[in-house]
Amino acid sequence: MQAKRFAIINGDDFGFSQGVNQAIIKAHKQGILTSTSLMVSADAAKEAVTLATAHPTLAVGLHLVLICGRSVLPPEQIPHLVDKQGNFSNSPFFAGLRYQFVKETRQELRQEIRAQLEKYRSTGLSLSHVDGHLHMHMHPVILRILVDLAPEFDIKVIRLPSEELGLTLRVNRSHLLTKLVWSAVFGRLRRYGEKMLKSQGISFTERVYGLLQTGGITEEYLLGLIPQIQANLVEIYSHPAMPKAGNSCRGYANANAIHGEPLNGELEAGEAELAALLSDQVREVLLSNGFEITNHHFLSQPTS
Repeated sequence: MQAKRFAIINGDDFGFSQGVNQAIIKAHKQGILTSTSLMVSADAAKEAVTLATAHPTLAVGLHLVLICGRSVLPPEQIPHLVDKQGNFSNSPFFAGLRYQFVKETRQELRQEIRAQLEKYRSTGLSLSHVDGHLHMHMHPVILRILVDLAPEFDIKVIRLPSEELGLTLRVNRSHLLTKLVWSAVFGRLRRYGEKMLKSQGISFTERVYGLLQTGGITEEYLLGLIPQIQANLVEIYSHPAMPKAGNSCRGYANANAIHGEPLNGELEAGEAELAALLSDQVREVLLSNGFEITNHHFLSQPTS
């Protein structure tokens, strides 16, 4: 008997701006998007919560922000994490080093992560999952804090990026060096994360697609990717956007900075990713390859 197959389709950066919020709701109502991740300190977070409440079939998780964004706590409480305006660093590399080697950041990280989880809980939304802006939640220090707080905040699912380099390159070979580096780095972080989450009974999907093609989860890419997927439980995430979405340090913006060139322009990238989520062809290729389109709540259900 053929194993059942499940695909979770997630839109990151919910709450980032009105344009992002509109895109995520449109992709949920008219397309294949089943899940989203909320930035609780972002400019349009309040609107996002209102929209999520009005669309209960949309699963919502926490998009933990510890880079390229604002803190929940006031700057004076976490001076080693943010500037005087409460802004985190825009450099994942240097922030990661500080979080690892500057001991004063450890307790401040715990305080800020707790504050973001508490702010999410105050929305009244069910917590579908936790992931992180620019995947900073995969940092060993941060992931350990999340695991420690999981029982208190009922964290059942955490994203662990994992995708096959060869599969991605068969579809799109652009930015090869970056893909090689990211595959190696996040491969190690995934192995570390798997052991930690398994030991605590926290769920994660077999594969997560989106990292190696950041800013380019287009219809063409998905139509080439999905038929090659061998795993039976996967997440595909992207950064859909509509006009007036804003462009400060979103997932594809960060990728462009590392690549050293614009992909198609940040807004165009977000619109192309929205179009992919609205594509009837993408829906059909998921279904024809045996995938049931679901959300992260599926992972936390007891198995029979």
